[in-house]
Amino acid sequence: MSTPSLASLPIRRLTLRDLTACADLSEDRGWPREEHKWGLLLTSGKGYGIDDPDGGLVAACVVTEYGPREQPALAAVGMVLVAERHARRGVGRRLMRHIVEASGTTPLTLHATPSGRPLYEELGFKVTGRAEMLRGHFVPTDGRPEVATRAATAEDLPAILRLDEEAFGTDRTHIVTRLPAFADQLRVAEEDGRLIGYAAAWPNMDTHVVGPLIARDTATAEALLASLAAHTDRPLRTDIDVRHEELLGWAKAHGLAPVMSSAVMTYGTTELPGDWSRRFAPVTVAAA
Repeated sequence: MSTPSLASLPIRRLTLRDLTACADLSEDRGWPREEHKWGLLLTSGKGYGIDDPDGGLVAACVVTEYGPREQPALAAVGMVLVAERHARRGVGRRLMRHIVEASGTTPLTLHATPSGRPLYEELGFKVTGRAEMLRGHFVPTDGRPEVATRAATAEDLPAILRLDEEAFGTDRTHIVTRLPAFADQLRVAEEDGRLIGYAAAWPNMDTHVVGPLIARDTATAEALLASLAAHTDRPLRTDIDVRHEELLGWAKAHGLAPVMSSAVMTYGTTELPGDWSRRFAPVTVAAA
């Protein structure tokens, strides 16, 4: 029996049952397995994949939609991976074209590495921003923070959801409500009894990833990041919008070093919704 061509292999929806195969694909490309993150993405988003007749996956990606279910306001594309043995044979292009067609009129966004950017540009995505990944052990300074922070409680959830929708620009309840179980820490900043920011730190391999980080201003973002660092022994990792130069400089002065940067790209819109000045870091670049 002849082996089917890559072009004839069907694209199917992935489920949580495919988590191990997705992690195997990450490992195949030299990425961490990131099973915890894959679990969030496969349950809160739509996974797409191509099965390899010899076992495992040829390719995979995840699309996370935001806003009304009937007509999402935005969809984030992430974890676009093609197995090394099938690389450079048009599989990634075919998968991304499928995503673009399936999304219809819904605007798309993604974070692109330098190697992936040419493909996305070929498909019509435009660079509209940049994020810088930082990693390291946070070095605290003496003195009390300017802004009060504390661990979030169940009673905070309605206020967190309101704040998040204002900053993000559309509803992402299906992500935010998963944070208490997904993250090791969920903290809020408040002033006069009113929430002015929130942030989570979730486990990813040997680090704690800080995200989302939503804050009224830089001082609030700094207080939240410092408070998360104070409650973990792991190195921190986060992806900060480069327009937040003050926070980037502060984080680097406190022990976080730049690792890489990614291009924020969009399709079907020239800019992301919401208020970027309050949106400091995403949950993960794989879900914008």
